[in-house]
Amino acid sequence: MSLRDLVREVERRLRRARLHYGHGTDNARDEAAFLVLRGLGLPFAAPAGRPVSARERARVERLLQRRIRERIPLPYLLHEAWLAEEQFYVDRRVIIPRSHIAELLRERLRPWLRHPVRSALDLCTGSGCLAVLAAKAFPRARVDAADLSRAALSVAGRNVARHRLRSRIRLVHSDLLAQLGRRRYDLILSNPPYVDAAAMRALPREYRFEPRRALAAGADGLDLVRRIIAQAAVHLNAHGLLVCEIGDNRKALERAFPHLPFAWPGTAAGTGQVFLLSREDLPNGENVG
Repeated sequence: MSLRDLVREVERRLRRARLHYGHGTDNARDEAAFLVLRGLGLPFAAPAGRPVSARERARVERLLQRRIRERIPLPYLLHEAWLAEEQFYVDRRVIIPRSHIAELLRERLRPWLRHPVRSALDLCTGSGCLAVLAAKAFPRARVDAADLSRAALSVAGRNVARHRLRSRIRLVHSDLLAQLGRRRYDLILSNPPYVDAAAMRALPREYRFEPRRALAAGADGLDLVRRIIAQAAVHLNAHGLLVCEIGDNRKALERAFPHLPFAWPGTAAGTGQVFLLSREDLPNGENVG
């Protein structure tokens, strides 16, 4: 059996199992390729005709059985996730990286960010993925990676070390911005919990393996976002930028803050998942008084 044959066999079984995707892949074919190739420690560009040994088939079978029977997201089984073509360690202490902000960092937030970034904050850092991507997008910046969960910060530290960024990324235990003192930044990024109560009740089984407090955000999904908007201006330098992901909560956000001039950059998912506000447009910013 070749790799190609094995991927096709795994894909057929995944389709029959009617699993839910959304943790790095969105369909059975890509999930099968991820499971086989990375489950065997092979690069994604491995030759499709490469023979597969009996031992390797047994390894794939063990992973496949757990994915189907227990509905565990594949990145947790592999302890590996990918975002913006970068690899990250993950386990159940953190949600699996999947932020639309990564797309915007690839373009260094142009055209919205017009000033050099010397300091940045990744708020609710989780695995540290956005802090790492920000450090790579802005190579002269110092980055703080803050989270309320010490367990998550342990995972983030592992990823910071993996990407050799310990000299530029500082891990901070903080309840949002509360423990950051008077520190100010040119850029604040946040992918906070934003799942509303109704959506939490309807989550597929796969998502229930992730930390609940990294997902749940109250009745309308805005509990943490309200606090971030209220506090961000005092931690931004002049012309600094807040970039925050909110999932499907655009309508609820605009109802809650009808006078704020949100910008909604496009991503692969369309517009409405990520908003931008400059310091001057935030509450307590220079234009608000």
